[in-house]
Amino acid sequence: MQLKKYAFKNLPFSDLFTAYTDNFGEVAEFYEVNPFNPGDLKQKASSFTFKGDREQTAAILKEFNKQFETESSDLIFENIDRLKQDDALAIVTGQQLGIYGGPVFTMFKTLTTIYQARQLEDALNRPVIPVFWLADEDHDYDEIRSIQVLNDDGPESFSLPSKNNGLPPVSELKIPEEMDQLASSIHSTLIDSDYSEKLWTLLDECFVADRTFLKGFGDLIVRLFAKHGLVMAGSHHAMVKQETKTVLKEAVQKADTIRTVLDKQSQKIEKRFHQQVKLYDSHLFYLDNEMGRSKISRNDDKWMTDNGHQWNTDELLDEIDDKPEKFSPDVFLRPILQDRLLPTLGYVAGPGEVAYYGQMKSFYRCFNQQMPAIFPRLSATFIEPAIDRIINELPFKLHEYNSRIEDLETAFVDRTEETDIDALFENWKHEIEDASESFITQIIAIDDTLEGAAGKAQATYENAREKLKGKVYRAVKKREKIQLNRVQRIQQNLFPGRNLQERTLCGIYYMNKFGLDIWDQILSKMDDADLDSHTLIYL
Repeated sequence: MQLKKYAFKNLPFSDLFTAYTDNFGEVAEFYEVNPFNPGDLKQKASSFTFKGDREQTAAILKEFNKQFETESSDLIFENIDRLKQDDALAIVTGQQLGIYGGPVFTMFKTLTTIYQARQLEDALNRPVIPVFWLADEDHDYDEIRSIQVLNDDGPESFSLPSKNNGLPPVSELKIPEEMDQLASSIHSTLIDSDYSEKLWTLLDECFVADRTFLKGFGDLIVRLFAKHGLVMAGSHHAMVKQETKTVLKEAVQKADTIRTVLDKQSQKIEKRFHQQVKLYDSHLFYLDNEMGRSKISRNDDKWMTDNGHQWNTDELLDEIDDKPEKFSPDVFLRPILQDRLLPTLGYVAGPGEVAYYGQMKSFYRCFNQQMPAIFPRLSATFIEPAIDRIINELPFKLHEYNSRIEDLETAFVDRTEETDIDALFENWKHEIEDASESFITQIIAIDDTLEGAAGKAQATYENAREKLKGKVYRAVKKREKIQLNRVQRIQQNLFPGRNLQERTLCGIYYMNKFGLDIWDQILSKMDDADLDSHTLIYL
């Protein structure tokens, strides 16, 4: 395995994210600390104060992690005990509970978190614990019910049946019976390798019908990464809500101030880049046993959900105080709650998360907290051996394979043909136009009513010439069919569905081909990767 850098600016990432990674100074006003500057990180760590109760945090995490116990769980519980130390810090990441782990970037986030925790522990000479925050309050089932893998024709999608609206958090949902059929379909699509048996034993033990998605996803992550002491956390837990309910209450009490500062920061970022997340007057959801998780909206002193729950401000604060487990944070409030429970020095974020954290600097201060360092996760493209063998024979840079296949085929002909077909036909066109001009002039002199007919004759000729040009291109493509098939194969592999691998393909595709330890192999090589660049991983 070999890792090489590749510039983000050549790939489909937002202007904000490329500025964040290429020149942090351009976006520094939107963040608390430069994650690429070791001196800034040391200063951030030295001034860090944790307002939570470390003993209570450890007790909650121990209770939470019991549900995922495996052979290497001792390392997890040792790290939880280390969080009790006054100088202990955490590096956190999180993700939705996708079947089979979801897209590859879930694994990249996890690897980056473990790696950053190790690096910072060495640099700071104090405990730094990697934590995976399960998105156990998210209720968007459609976001997690599908995965994609590659077959001979490109990416193929596999999905569990959809469900009606008004769902509870996905963590509560049971894995349906159709999971067995989905597993069988994926199994038959993937190649049979030396690693298939172990992979499917692991997957079938984790994603069992009638088990919750929380249990299935959590078991998979723990079995893959417990050996590195990765601690699991989440907020859909009564003890967590009791410990952090002050955050939920502050979100109500300071609603006007919060909206003002979010508006101001979001407008500033919108002028220069883009606003990642839409703003609302409330940052809470309500968890109803029958109606599921529903957004709470606000109108002055009135708070309400679409399914009929209503409170004035005092009533809402009282219910939060009595039943905090009935309330759930939105995308902005979740990090505040997370950092109230954990001594978070840094968060490992995907490009979209980096963008919405840019809206949150002043939002954090509303809760008397500071935004953690935001580390971009490992972003990478796998280069499989079969692709590596042929890619250098073709005249394209890696990022050009994100173009339409028709454009790639035309560009291939243009770059590899000894005869410049476009130039040939362009010269022919100009020479004929020059020669035709005098003849048309003579015809018009004989009878000016024939000008239209003369022009039509010339247009007919030009159309015939363009058709001939197409035939020439098709003849070349036919002759170069093997190479053009390679172009298509490379495109499907590097940019499946014309999207980045990491956003499209499930990690099990690579585990099946290259081994369950592929993530450990990458982790061992991460000194060769810079988080301010995309990484090419040659397998």
